[in-house]
Amino acid sequence: MITQTTGTTQISGQLIPGPILDPKVNAVIARLEESRSRPANGGPKQNRDNTNDPYAYADYGFSIYPDQGNLIYLLCRALGAKRVAEFATSVGMSALYAAAAVRDNGGGVVIGSELVPQKAFAAWRNLTEAGLGHLVDIRQGDARATMRDLGGPVDFMLIDGWPGAEGPSLARQVMEIVAPQLRVGGLVMNDNGEQDYLDYVRNPANGFRSMSLPIKGGTELSVKVS
Repeated sequence: MITQTTGTTQISGQLIPGPILDPKVNAVIARLEESRSRPANGGPKQNRDNTNDPYAYADYGFSIYPDQGNLIYLLCRALGAKRVAEFATSVGMSALYAAAAVRDNGGGVVIGSELVPQKAFAAWRNLTEAGLGHLVDIRQGDARATMRDLGGPVDFMLIDGWPGAEGPSLARQVMEIVAPQLRVGGLVMNDNGEQDYLDYVRNPANGFRSMSLPIKGGTELSVKVS
């Protein structure tokens, strides 16, 4: 059973406090969290045979956890974020937190990229149900194309992309595309900790300062300083 009160989300009987005060948004977050599941093979990180086939997991939403989402909301509020970008959107969990913050900041846009059409549609449906659909621009396709023009300086970026088997990670490739569009003082959060991505943001020559947070086994947070 899922219920919610202002500023809290109840999942499986556990009352989880959070910074979002809109019960409509919290209800959708709770529903998605309740329905979170992993495929029998463990998912793309464990099942290397299917690592390069995101369509094999079209029915599964690999999303951030609520503590990461609450942090996204608070950071976007602190920044006064008006333009947020994310890769990948999946079923819209992270976009819910970002769009709620943008709305509470007075308006703006959350630009999301999702390769799998079924997930892009699910994200749009979930955000619309939460009353946030007018704040999002979900671009269906390869983020290396959809993220090339974000329409202006980006305040906050989430990079939570599909793991690759070899070569440069998608996280690193997308980061190099987005970095010039991120404003000085803007923040980037990374969920998967791909080594070549970490090498990029931890190299001061690339204009970032970065640290690992003890959330979900390691969440990298970086600020653009130049």
